[in-house]
Amino acid sequence: MKPFFQEFCDEVVTLDPSIRFAGVADGDGHLVAVAERKGLKPLLNPEERAQYAITAATRQYTRLRWEYMLGRINYAMSNYANLVRATIPIADENSRLYYVLLLSFDVEAGGSVHEIIMQKIKPLVRKNTDKFLRDA
Repeated sequence: MKPFFQEFCDEVVTLDPSIRFAGVADGDGHLVAVAERKGLKPLLNPEERAQYAITAATRQYTRLRWEYMLGRINYAMSNYANLVRATIPIADENSRLYYVLLLSFDVEAGGSVHEIIMQKIKPLVRKNTDKFLRDA
């Protein structure tokens, strides 16, 4: 594991108190780094988290297929009863997927997740995209 990925996840979880989890999965869905908010009791065990990462990466490939018609995807979000999950594709200018940023938020953050992602997380992703693509 490259230290950059862990440092990135560690930084993401500090961006907002409602962020529970940040993880980076490669294009095949293998987790390369994870970070959790201090004191958090995870809802998924490590095996379930790994399975989720694989399915999230697969879904990102499907979404990227439509970018040429719909425009660049910012993120995808699911609002569950116990948390809010979001995924952000990390892709090159040709929509080739390199990594997926996996996020979870407290369910109480529901309405503000869009602002947190667009104003705090996406700028950090953009700032580090070259590092992600270089480390691929």
